Amino acid sequence: MHEAADIDPFTAAATLEWLVEMGCDEAIAEHPLNRYALPDRMPAAAKPARATAHPDAAPTLTTVQGDPVDEAERAAAAAQTLEDLRTALDAYPHCDIRLGARTLVFADGNPKARVMIIGEAPGREEDRAGKPFVGQAGQLLDRMLAAIGLARDAPDPSRAVYITNVLPWRPPSNRDPEPAEVAMMLPFLRRHVELADPDLLVLMGNQACNAVLGKRGITRLRGQWTTGLDRPVLPMLHPAYLLRQSAAKRHAWADLLDLAARLDG
Repeated sequence: MHEAADIDPFTAAATLEWLVEMGCDEAIAEHPLNRYALPDRMPAAAKPARATAHPDAAPTLTTVQGDPVDEAERAAAAAQTLEDLRTALDAYPHCDIRLGARTLVFADGNPKARVMIIGEAPGREEDRAGKPFVGQAGQLLDRMLAAIGLARDAPDPSRAVYITNVLPWRPPSNRDPEPAEVAMMLPFLRRHVELADPDLLVLMGNQACNAVLGKRGITRLRGQWTTGLDRPVLPMLHPAYLLRQSAAKRHAWADLLDLAARLDG
């Protein structure tokens, strides 16, 4: 019998978080499993008995029935304000990445801004703060916007930006969003754009372009104005990419000047 390690709760939590960051997000069984010895097709699991709940009880993962995308469409359409939409997202039970996230990262900035920026998903810093684009990439984004006179906290809508993501929860180990997750969140994103009603959208990176435009290849798409969600759309390189590829910052600067000209013109 092994004695328990003398470790305080804060160190234990920090160690666990570090393991998750390194991709160790699956438990290890006590005995090894030879997966080569498993049959080609595993038997279907028995369907659990349908739970009965009080009519006024809040929906849970075991009691909610129906197609997740259909339910997302209905929940999003019912939202009449941004706060309604945030509440609907918080109550949506089907997107399992929410179970591993600390917070719902809804939006930041001035909701009346002419420019709405859509990113991919929260990272570790965003998950902690509950706001999009607050880590190193977010700080670069703020400097980029300031270079053309825009800021997320500007009271003047013509000088402000409003920022959100395709996914409002941080994916495990910062992995790419899965198609099923994007499909579930897309109705909420559409409604978010409708309620904020910006003049134009800026899509940061491949995942945002894929969700809104159904296209990938950001180095080819960037700088080319198009239309998505009934708005003019400008795809741009994600600030996280610019941190890795500093030579690409000249492309980002050209796109920022184009954005400024569009707003002023």
